[in-house]
Formats: sequence, C-alpha cells, structure tokens
Amino acid sequence: MKQENSSTITELILMGFSNLPQAEIPLFFLFSLAYLVNLFGNTAVISLVVLDFFLQTPMYYFLCHLAFINMFFSTLVVPKMLLNFLSTRKVISYNFCLAQTYVTSFLEATECFMLAVMAVDRYVAICYPLRYLLIMNSSVCLALALGTWTISIFATVVPLYFIIVPLCGPYIIDYIFCEFPVILHMFCGDTSLQETVKMVVGAGIVLFPFILIIFSYIHILVAVMRIDSKEGIRKSFSTCTPHLIVVTIYYGTGLVRFMRHKSLYSAEGDKIISLFYAVIIPMMNPFIYSLRNKEVKGAMQRVMVRYQKDNKSHSRIFKD
Repeated sequence: MKQENSSTITELILMGFSNLPQAEIPLFFLFSLAYLVNLFGNTAVISLVVLDFFLQTPMYYFLCHLAFINMFFSTLVVPKMLLNFLSTRKVISYNFCLAQTYVTSFLEATECFMLAVMAVDRYVAICYPLRYLLIMNSSVCLALALGTWTISIFATVVPLYFIIVPLCGPYIIDYIFCEFPVILHMFCGDTSLQETVKMVVGAGIVLFPFILIIFSYIHILVAVMRIDSKEGIRKSFSTCTPHLIVVTIYYGTGLVRFMRHKSLYSAEGDKIISLFYAVIIPMMNPFIYSLRNKEVKGAMQRVMVRYQKDNKSHSRIFKD
C-alpha cells in the first residue's frame, strides 16, 4: 500500500452527525440501545445454536456466521460513533481509519456471499428435502463457510492493498465511519483506476451473489408451485420469508451505494444508508431470522428447562 505522503497523517476529522448538534445526545442513547440489542440478539442466536442440539442444522450454522458478522461490523463502527457523539474533537486516527476501511469492506463482502450461501441452503432444503442433510452435510457446510470468508478476503483486502493511495487534505470525512467509497474522494491525483476497480469488484461482490440468490429463489418458487398441500406451501414460504426480507434490505442499499458513479455521491444520503449496515440491519437480523421462529422458541424453552434442572441438582448437592 502506498503511504508516502499519508505517513505524516495522524488524525482525520470524522464529521458524523456534527451538523445536528442538538440531536447528538438523543442519537447517542438511541444507537447505544440499538447496539446493545444487536449484541444481545446475535449472542443469543449463537448461544442457542451451540447449546441446543435440534438447532444444529445447516440453516442455523450459517445463521451463526451471519450473527458473528453483524456483531463484528457493529463493534468496529458503533462504539467510535458513540464516542464522537460525546466528544468536542470528532476525530479518528489514520491507522484506525485504514483498519475500518479494510475490515468493513471485508465484512460487507462476506455478508453478501453468506446470504447467497443461505439462499442455496434454502434451495436444497425445499427442492431436495429427502436428500437435504445428505447434500448439506457438515463437510459441505464447513467448506461453504470457509470459502465465503476466503473469497471475501481476496475480493476486498487484496485489491484495496494495491489501490489505496496517499490522501490529500482537507482531511475531513463527512461520514460516520471510514470505508473505501468515502475515502476515495480524498485520494490524491487521478482516481479513474480506483473507480474502475470499485465498480468491477463491487459488481462481483454484490451482483454475483445476488444473481445466485435470484436463481435459487426461481427454482424454489417453481418447486413450491408444484406442492399440492396449502400447509406445505405456507411452510415453504415461511422458511424463505426472513431471508428474502434481509436480502431486499441489504442488497437494495448495497446496489445504490456501491454501483453508482462518484458524481452521484451524497454525504447525507450515505449516512442514512450506513446506519442500515452498521446499526439497523445487525439489530433486526436476529428477530427477523430466528427469535420469532417456533424452532428457536422451542430451543429457548429447552435450554431454560435444562438450566433450571442443573440449578436444582446443584442445590440438592450443596444441601447434602
């Protein structure tokens, strides 16, 4: 990575919502609550899958990866945003800004590919129900998960390493965190190469998984239309609806943000979009996917009953 001129930079100004000073304290409490709900909800999902045998299926295995991505992304972005709400000097270190740029790009790509893998999982479950567990065995699930993380590294971190160039002042980021489309506007000299790489990589990261999702759901729709039972149709759609909701929100905002030209950039519009990625979607995903799901409710009851039994056993042993 080229940093000859940028090596002297120690801090950047991170504007965030400083143009709304009267709203910063209410926003601090609002986003703090959202962040805590995010951590609780996603941790609960992962814990339930680990503790309850009946949830240890391919669908929930991939959901655990998605929950981890959501928590990791929010933890990288939200605490710094909350700190800036309470600070008079709204700055971010140059090194942490670069770290945010690399890691947020990596996590966004990973989530795109993970959503595509989850769509393929639903396709196999509905179109090949009798062979579902045979096809989506533990080795296949592990390979898909590792492949998703590995591809995302090579699709984001490696290209960024070669195309990030020195920044030119003023060193002001009118955004809530650092990511490539934002700092691209601060690069010195001609950025046509960076724009081209952004468009090509963005197409691969956003469009390829999206096409795979569309392909999967076309086959799912065809399979569902062949089901005679209304209950079977309802059950099939109910397993896909949460995923479709998240895909619509995530890919809809992703297409707007990454596939446009620099001339269409809007700081205020991007801040709203970024809130979906950093705060709203990670907070909503556990509820959309699982915490209102009958299987998850059953798992929560089983874990609670087991916990109560263990407590009673320990109490008897202590009394004896």
